[in-house]
Amino acid sequence: MISNIPNHLKKYIVEQNYDKYTPVDQACWRFILRQLKAFLGKNAHQSYLDGLEKTGIEIERIPRISDISCKIEQFGWRALPVSGFIPPAAFMELQSLGVLPIASDMRSLDHLMYTPAPDIVHEAAGHAPMLINEEYAAYLGRYAEVAKMAIVSHEDLALYEAIRVLSDLKESANSSPAEIAKAQTHLEDVAKNMSHTSEASLLARMNWWTAEYGLVGPMDKPKIFGAGLLSSVGEARWCLSKSVKKIPLTVACVQQNYDITEPQPQLFVTPDFNSLCEVLEELSNSMSFRTGGLSGIEKAIQAKTVNTVELDSGIQISSQAIEVLAQGKNISYLRFQGPTQLCFEKHELDGHDVSYHAHGFGSPIGFLKSHPNKDLSQFSDSDFSALGLQRGQQVQLEFASGVIVAGKFKGSLHKMGKTILLIFTDCKVTAGERVLFEPSWGTYDMAVGSQVTSVFAGPADRESFGETDDFVAKCVPLIEYSSQELIRHRHYQKLRDLREGAVAGPELEQALTEVFTEHEKKFPKDWLLSIEGLELLKNRCENSDLITKIEAQLHELGKTDASKKEIIEDGLALAYQAQ
Repeated sequence: MISNIPNHLKKYIVEQNYDKYTPVDQACWRFILRQLKAFLGKNAHQSYLDGLEKTGIEIERIPRISDISCKIEQFGWRALPVSGFIPPAAFMELQSLGVLPIASDMRSLDHLMYTPAPDIVHEAAGHAPMLINEEYAAYLGRYAEVAKMAIVSHEDLALYEAIRVLSDLKESANSSPAEIAKAQTHLEDVAKNMSHTSEASLLARMNWWTAEYGLVGPMDKPKIFGAGLLSSVGEARWCLSKSVKKIPLTVACVQQNYDITEPQPQLFVTPDFNSLCEVLEELSNSMSFRTGGLSGIEKAIQAKTVNTVELDSGIQISSQAIEVLAQGKNISYLRFQGPTQLCFEKHELDGHDVSYHAHGFGSPIGFLKSHPNKDLSQFSDSDFSALGLQRGQQVQLEFASGVIVAGKFKGSLHKMGKTILLIFTDCKVTAGERVLFEPSWGTYDMAVGSQVTSVFAGPADRESFGETDDFVAKCVPLIEYSSQELIRHRHYQKLRDLREGAVAGPELEQALTEVFTEHEKKFPKDWLLSIEGLELLKNRCENSDLITKIEAQLHELGKTDASKKEIIEDGLALAYQAQ
């Protein structure tokens, strides 16, 4: 059910379309889950192992996301399917609503151990099980609330898009090496030219070192809880080795960048899940949504994206900030360009939408020269009368900063006992010799406030604001299978039918001999079907000569293709354990 999902998020929700999963997909899922359960049974946090069962995630087949959702509802969450990468802002907003977005796509056989794109293994088998832990789930929810407030830069958006394009190309069987190389070069260029580390980047690092690659427990023997490690046996093994430096988790982790293409040389260890919230709170206290002020405005200007500036009167200005005039740390005037929305408590003010303020916005900030200690938003009717603020009357307001607003007073807007907006016609605004607003530009709406109390990401009323660059929706391209691939699918389905049909003895040996004979001719480097067949034979036809033949072929393939050696050995170990 997505009826109670905000409209601007609904575009990311897709149908899982369970029929799209091929027999090869199902075999890949089964192999990965058997491998993970064998290794993580000793090395993952106990909540993960309990969570696999409680979230209904089975080894034998790819889960239905609707079934996972029903299971995790008892823990205060639900799951909805999405397609591949969705913008971080959308992911975090969904998560802040108690929704776990799960990429419905399945990694390919060629990317079995690691996929560059989000997939159902990583998000269903990696993230969902840990939600049963109340303390950890509380951290995820709080993290999402903070992350969605973090200022995102235009460079962050360019980097996200470059990563998305490259991951889609790498995962697609139809991509050429030249296309992948071009996208890789573009990503490297974008990453190299990042001019600053945004708040969103700092939060991404926090997420990486906790929810994705986090360890928990004593420093000398931590357990795995990060989904990136829980969904990759190779990385899980590596992370616990002495080659990886273990560092106590503090807020300093956000100063440590990461390379998604390489194993991590260091990981952070939290003593318990409650400590995650403490570190997050420390980071939150340094962010613009809490500190506001000149530094918050400067971050928004540097970001070159739509953000919201909130004044102490409560009025919120959502637009792209382009300039701040200040005297020391005291803000004198704010300028915004492009469509602008005015809000109060994250609700758009009537008549102050992006079509009305289509070309930008500007307003003085601070105290009047005549009232240096009294906030203009708290002026009484008699105070306004003393200033000459009567409808239709010409008036001049001089701020302590030197900004002068001179025009005909048209009216005001009040919320919760405070004046948040003054409206003028035939108005001219100046700061010394500089003209900030001309009478010919139309009505001048002046936001009232003496200081900036908060600056946070995106529009205050996103639903009313409309599309922004950080909420673009794109889907992973559908896979078109060749006739050769369809033959491979039939072979895998035949083997699955044999396993689920409980076929055994000579009948099983004969059926598998026929499948392997044809499969070896057409797909000589396909090791997974052999592993699945070997497992069946060892369980149901232990004395078959076909066992020796398959084992020999797998060992030979491991020798001739070094990239498959380790995974084949893992597969053989799983087949032997299945006896």
